[in-house]
Amino acid sequence: MLGLEGLSGNMLAATLIGLVLVEAIVLYVGYGILESALGKRVTDLIRGI
Repeated sequence: MLGLEGLSGNMLAATLIGLVLVEAIVLYVGYGILESALGKRVTDLIRGI
């Protein structure tokens, strides 16, 4: 998979925390871009405007 099997203990934990943090940042930025691009359209569609 990612080759993390060779890591042990603290290094494995730090790597996994880093990967989760990077994933969270990517999702935050991605959803921000989607919201800015489509937010007004979806809101208007829900309101029926």
